[in-house]
Amino acid sequence: MTSPSPCPYLPGRTERKVFTELKGPNAIELNDALGRIGFRRSQSVAYRPNCIGCSACVSVRVVAGAFKANGTQRRLLRRHADLEVTTCKPWSTDEQFDLLSRYLTARHPGGGMADMDEIDYADMVEQTPVESYVIEYREPAPEGGRGRLVGACLTDRQADGLSMIYSYFDAEDEVRPGLGTFIILDHIRRAQAAGLPYVYLGYWVEGAKRMQYKTRFRPIEQLAQGGWQRFEPAEDVEAPSAPPAPGNHGKLVR
Repeated sequence: MTSPSPCPYLPGRTERKVFTELKGPNAIELNDALGRIGFRRSQSVAYRPNCIGCSACVSVRVVAGAFKANGTQRRLLRRHADLEVTTCKPWSTDEQFDLLSRYLTARHPGGGMADMDEIDYADMVEQTPVESYVIEYREPAPEGGRGRLVGACLTDRQADGLSMIYSYFDAEDEVRPGLGTFIILDHIRRAQAAGLPYVYLGYWVEGAKRMQYKTRFRPIEQLAQGGWQRFEPAEDVEAPSAPPAPGNHGKLVR
């Protein structure tokens, strides 16, 4: 169990996490099983919130096979259709870290990941006991060159879906709004193409504004006491800017 720390979503509350190490020959199967009951992965650790007197953090996943993009999402798919998308091995690069640093400065200047350095980022990407990769999103390459990196996502492939561990993007690119939404839509399409039923978006907190974007991808399921169930949260009006990234509760402090 981690020590109590300030909750990143609900002011005035504290959070704790229960965690276990993913290791040994059955690490992949263990991660799949824990993912189905609400755990998230951070490096070689699986964790989930275990807060005293609070159950606000709810695991959510998109039902990929039944998903249909709404009008705004279809426009974003067309807007960013020229991006070059590449699935890369989980190996960190200076270009990725530079984009992450600019994203954190723009979106989460006081968050738990704001003080990450190159070594921290390399650990986040490369220390994985499961099938992971970094999906890069680049602008069209100029002749003889390489396109600018505008987004990336560290992704796990699980037995029943794709788990978006952490995504980040150029949050100040006014020419390409909605990059965060596009990255999620691309993962839904990837899950559909692979015959995987779900895309795991991490935790959703009702009333936490920075988490409401997750409810735009429907049908959506939440993990309740009786198991995974579809639910109809209040409609979230999509803002013109891109949403925060799906991912972890900052660093895992033991």
